[in-house]
Amino acid sequence: MNQRPVDHEEPDRLYTVTGGRNRADASAFDTVTLIVSECEPDSGMQSEHARVLAMCRRPMAVVEISAELALPVSVVKILLCDLLDTGRITVRHPSSATAPADRPAPETLEQVLSALESL
Repeated sequence: MNQRPVDHEEPDRLYTVTGGRNRADASAFDTVTLIVSECEPDSGMQSEHARVLAMCRRPMAVVEISAELALPVSVVKILLCDLLDTGRITVRHPSSATAPADRPAPETLEQVLSALESL
C-alpha cells in the first residue's frame, strides 16, 4: 500500500480535488460501505477518480480507499458521490449477518440464557 501522511497544510489541494464542495450525501456511504468499479478509468478523468476505479475492481471499503489515497474520508465520500452519480461504481452497504425473520424468538433466547445460568 502506497501511503503518505495526510498533509493538513494542503487545503488548496483538497479544495481542488473536491471542486470546492465540502459535503457528500451522508446517507450514501458509511466507512465500511463496499465500493465496486463498474468501468475502467477514462483518459482525461480526474486522477483521484481514476485511482478509485482502478482500486475498486474488487470490493473495497470507503475507509480503505481513504487510506490508499491518503485523503480524509469526507473528501473520498465526495469523490465517490461523483462516481456513483455517473454510474461508474456500485455501492454495497453492509448487512446484518441474519435477517430479522431468521432470528430466534425472544422466548427461545430467554430459555437458553436460563439454561446457561443454571450450569
